[in-house]
Amino acid sequence: MDALEKDEMLKKIGMRVKELRVKAGYNSHEQFAFDNNIQPKQMWRWESGYDFKVSSLIRIANIHKITLEEFLKDIK
Repeated sequence: MDALEKDEMLKKIGMRVKELRVKAGYNSHEQFAFDNNIQPKQMWRWESGYDFKVSSLIRIANIHKITLEEFLKDIK
């Protein structure tokens, strides 16, 4: 995977994080972050496609009560 493909994959993951937040009823990443004990800037980074740790991905999945498989199912 080259750098461009990696960036595209990170953007897709970020869009998925945002999609789950909106689906949970939050229009604001700040309010979602506050309610889930996440720094708002960190939440923004996740949604913007910045690279992050697998442990963060696990945390996101746990917050939404889904498996990692469910989180990644439509990301290609």
